[in-house]
Amino acid sequence: MLEVPDDALEALPVFPLPQVTLFPGARLPLHIFEPRYRKMTSDCLAGHRAMAVTQLLGPGQGGADPPIAIVAGVGMVVEAEPLPDGRFNLVLEGCARVRLFELPFVAPYRRARALLLGELLSEPAGAEVAALSATARAFVAFVRARDPDFRFSVPEADLPGPRLADLCAQRLILDASDRQSALELLDPAARVCFVRDVLAGQLARLGGRSGPSAGAN
Repeated sequence: MLEVPDDALEALPVFPLPQVTLFPGARLPLHIFEPRYRKMTSDCLAGHRAMAVTQLLGPGQGGADPPIAIVAGVGMVVEAEPLPDGRFNLVLEGCARVRLFELPFVAPYRRARALLLGELLSEPAGAEVAALSATARAFVAFVRARDPDFRFSVPEADLPGPRLADLCAQRLILDASDRQSALELLDPAARVCFVRDVLAGQLARLGGRSGPSAGAN
């Protein structure tokens, strides 16, 4: 997994987006079109290539900037396509969870000092990881039966449970608040169970089937 340069964390560009979360190890395609974020992207590409992606939590009040989630994903730009009119197509690769401490505003975009968030030393049980994998595969099959172009596949290789939970949360959890909750869970065992349960609930609500091995009650 890519690492964020230490100096980037002192004044990290912040890209607030509605209902978007970036998890470590996941990739996020972005189309940059607003002038302020074109400038942010140009600065980022000319420097350390790191930026934080955080969820917008609501509209600003009284001219203030809209509130943002203080736990965010930090990613590195791994693909950049400048377009003739100044827009960009980017792909970010998530590197870490961070806590943001927003800095005084310097136009045209927001910046924050970022503290890397380490994970707790709990180890998810093998049965819980297997249940997550089974539930995720069931959900992918359910979606693909209705949308053959859906491209995400649950990794075949034996991934550590926390990494699997992050990838599944990024691509499969539908509700933005649930994704944010998964991002904020620093206990790997709890995160594996949380993502499994959210996916099982989605299957139940959408009409799929989830058995006991998928964590359904």
